[in-house]
Amino acid sequence: MSETGSARLVTAAVLLIGDEILSGRTKDANLNFIATYLGDIGIQVREARVVIDDQDKIAEAVNALRNAYDYVFTTGGIGPTHDDITADSVAHAFGVSIDKHPEAMDILTRHYEETGGEFTEARQRMARIPDGATLIPNSVSKAPGFQLENVFVMAGIPIIVQVMMDALADRLEGGARMISKTIDCFVGESAVADELGAIQERYPTVGIGSYPFFRDKQYGTSLVLRSVESDQLEEALKATFDLATSVGGKPVERGS
Repeated sequence: MSETGSARLVTAAVLLIGDEILSGRTKDANLNFIATYLGDIGIQVREARVVIDDQDKIAEAVNALRNAYDYVFTTGGIGPTHDDITADSVAHAFGVSIDKHPEAMDILTRHYEETGGEFTEARQRMARIPDGATLIPNSVSKAPGFQLENVFVMAGIPIIVQVMMDALADRLEGGARMISKTIDCFVGESAVADELGAIQERYPTVGIGSYPFFRDKQYGTSLVLRSVESDQLEEALKATFDLATSVGGKPVERGS
């Protein structure tokens, strides 16, 4: 956790795992949900990566991210098939062994008894958990995810990611919440670029982005300011509003 002025900034990374994402066969639906969920509880996603189903690549990414951020969330690769290798890869990253977890086996045994399905050897792969990990409940399909230190390993199916994130709420410690302000002005980015850079330098704890739009048959620019420091944000917002006014942009502040 880092300090930004008087505000405590808690950071996270998201690691999306799977050949199907990089090939374009599957469109990721998890990053936006996770980032929004975490932002609402004061955890800021600072990096996201996508890696193929390769043990060394996954382990390398896990180790890099867990040492750089307070939390790491992975999605994908904990199912019953041969290419579901995330659990093994995380065990490799931490240098621990992996085996069928007694509680996970009990959960899945009951599930398949109740549903009438056969608890095959392939399905038992979903009970393989790295040593020292804590299970993450899955109220949808029962196969658990797991937490190992600051790394949270979840399934890739969006509805399961959502219930697993809810199950993690009590384990996550948030910090200062990010505040966002937007100014719309009807001038191009080039009209404000130089002075906007100067404002950014004066307020380094405020992130300032400019995004062109075409609306009501007019071109314009949305200026988005984000910070965990409310005082700095308000000062930067006023400076940005004054800048937009000075170049004839007719600025309008909207939605926080």
